[in-house]
Parts: sequence; structure tokens; C-alpha cells
Amino acid sequence: MTTVLRYTAFTSDPSGGNPAGVVLDARGLDDATMLSIAADLGYSETAFLTEGPDGSGAVPVRYFSPKAEVPFCGHATVATAVALAERRGPGEIVFSAQPGLVPVTVDDDLRATLTSVEPSVEPAGDITEVLDILRWSADDLDPALPPRIGYAGARHLILGTATRQRLATLDYDFDRLLAYMLALDLTTLQLVWRESPTVFHVRDPFPVGGVVEDPATGAAAAAFGAYLRELGLGQPTITLHQGDDLGRPSLITVELRPDDNRVRVSGNAVPLTHPA
Repeated sequence: MTTVLRYTAFTSDPSGGNPAGVVLDARGLDDATMLSIAADLGYSETAFLTEGPDGSGAVPVRYFSPKAEVPFCGHATVATAVALAERRGPGEIVFSAQPGLVPVTVDDDLRATLTSVEPSVEPAGDITEVLDILRWSADDLDPALPPRIGYAGARHLILGTATRQRLATLDYDFDRLLAYMLALDLTTLQLVWRESPTVFHVRDPFPVGGVVEDPATGAAAAAFGAYLRELGLGQPTITLHQGDDLGRPSLITVELRPDDNRVRVSGNAVPLTHPA
């Protein structure tokens, strides 16, 4: 029988963060079974370690939402790394995900830091349709945070809003946003309000995973770090607050290093003793 662990990531409080399923031994499970497990669990994503370490020592991992496989998931990666560290001790593990190798270091306090694959940022093009889907207007946008598509393992459309109130009143057409995102191969929208140069509040609609909103999105956080660097707004350390409007506060730390284009994303994870 397959053992499914439950963790919540980017928090030290079981009532916060983003819940994730973790299957440490998914050898022999086919795609349909992994999708079924993820759907039954109902979390944004479940991570499956499908094999032991390969020749390079990396551990293959796959991620499934309740609706489909996704290329990369930051919060489930953090959860999986912490689950392994609790059993083997702190240190580094390298995951082999669909986009490439993702090293994760877990310290003695069970805080995990993942290093993204090589990120990229591209123009967003015409955003008239998505603004209509979100029921936003052009006046809601922050001109200092222009729309872009960021990538650090998965694609995210980044939209900056001028006010915290606009971010707090998220209300969108689920089916229309799903179709829009599928057409552009987007995993989430990263909706952002800037509190200060180093502190941001974010929300991430995730209809392609069958979820209205993600309480914490590590992959989008990595893409957002690359976005800030591209705009010349990068800081050595950036704090993202997510999940507050859902009642599941999450804290994500993004690190940008001058000698490395990749983005580091850090956070805690704790087991869930009761389903979230």
C-alpha cells in the first residue's frame, strides 16, 4: 500500500502554509495512479519520488495536481526535502525534476532552501483579456511592476497591482482563466502588491490544477525573483507574504546572488497530523 505523507510548506504552523502530499516511494506507480492519489488528497500538488538516486546521485521527482501533472512545484519540493531530512538528517539532496536538477539544502532547523533551474523572463503581450477575467482595469496595475511571464521551472504571468485592497478582493472567472492559462502554458498567475522594495504580498490563482488559489507557491516565488532582477529591482533578500487572504499565512524568502543567475527560495515545512 502506498504511504502518503502530509506536510504544509512555507510555515512553521500546521494551520498555515500550503499543504502538499509527499510519496517517498512511488516506484511502480503509473501516471494514472499518481494522478488518482493527488486527486483524492486534494492538495495543490503531491510530490512522488519515482525512483532511487540516478547515476549522478539525483533523485527523480514528479508532481501532480488534482487535475494534471505539473512540471515543477516549489512547496511540494520543500515539503519533500524536509520529510527526507526528518528521516535521514539535514543536508543537501538534489532532485531531478522535469525542468532539470533542483538542489535543496535543509538546515538543522528543518528550513529548506531550493535552488531553481536557470530562470528566464519574457514579455507578457496583450493582457486585456486576463484583466477582464480578473475583473481588473488597467488603473489597478502598478506601473513600476510591468506584466511579464517569469519562468524558474514553470511559467507564471506576473501582474503587479497598485493597492493591497485590489489584491485582497480577488474574484475571477474560473473557467475563462483556466482556458486562458492553458493557451499560454501558464501554471499560475503571480499577482503582486509591493509593500516595500524587499517585502511583497502575493496571490496565485491555480485553475489549471483544479484549485482556485494556492496558499504558497515556491515556483512562482523563484520566477518572481528572476523578474525583479530583470527589472533592476532585485534585492539580496526578498520576503513574500502569501495565503493571508485565505487564512493560511505563508512566508517565503527569495535570495538573489550576484554571482549566480539562479534563484534561491527558502521556507519551513511541518507535518500535518490532521488533513488540512
